[in-house]
Amino acid sequence: MSEFRPGRFQVLPLVIKYLLIINVVVWLAQVALQSMYGFSLSDFLGLRYWGSEHFRPHQFITHLFLHDESNFLHVFSNMFALWMFGSTLENRWGPKRFLNFYLICGLGAAFCHEAVLTYENMQLTNLAQQFYDQPTLDNFRVIVSKYNLDQMQSYVEAWSQLPPDSDQMVWQARHFVSVFVEQYRNVPTVGASGAVFGVLLAFGYLYPNQYLFIIPIPFPIKVKYFIGGYILWELYVGFKNQAGDNVAHFAHLGGALFAYILLKIWRERSSPRSY
Repeated sequence: MSEFRPGRFQVLPLVIKYLLIINVVVWLAQVALQSMYGFSLSDFLGLRYWGSEHFRPHQFITHLFLHDESNFLHVFSNMFALWMFGSTLENRWGPKRFLNFYLICGLGAAFCHEAVLTYENMQLTNLAQQFYDQPTLDNFRVIVSKYNLDQMQSYVEAWSQLPPDSDQMVWQARHFVSVFVEQYRNVPTVGASGAVFGVLLAFGYLYPNQYLFIIPIPFPIKVKYFIGGYILWELYVGFKNQAGDNVAHFAHLGGALFAYILLKIWRERSSPRSY
């Protein structure tokens, strides 16, 4: 594949510039509204599980411009990566194609995330139903253990010291499971990471042998190895599903998947045909 040769290369091309401005302004608005009024934009504009009563179709787009208001590194890392890798792509493709690419990757990431949320919520619903049907300590312990609910360990210990059919313990456990299922299905997802991951994949696909200098790695590394390693890491941590990990890893992978599909389609269309 041919290497990129910039003509009138723009350090801050049009779409990248406006995406940076919009994301930063929205994040500042999130911080201000949260600190001054206790109002969270994420609750309204963040992407919800489609089975949630709070789900709205516009969230597929709006969540791409929100970030965790309590974590500056979230918005900074996404915007830095968007500028660092996306500028080259926009200079190569032009603003229209780059914007389409960015939004499609973001939507693809959201659809993949929704698929994972569907599986996870169905799994939790089945475990909850098993407990409702047979409200035993063992069935309750399965939920506590699977979802790493450390705050309920003392409750499990207390229940284990009482008769297993204790009405008070069963009622409290039912109430906790009901609340947990409701909270689990209503957590909003925010961030441009899925779309940005698509940008990373595209840069690695088009310029696989470019070198990157990444702190704290003491030597330059080719883009194809960096992106490949990043994807493998996302797969690992996504399936590991570690307690306290609130990162939507399969959204990242979904953005990369849709990026790859788009690049293959565009390459097919631009390839000369022989007869």
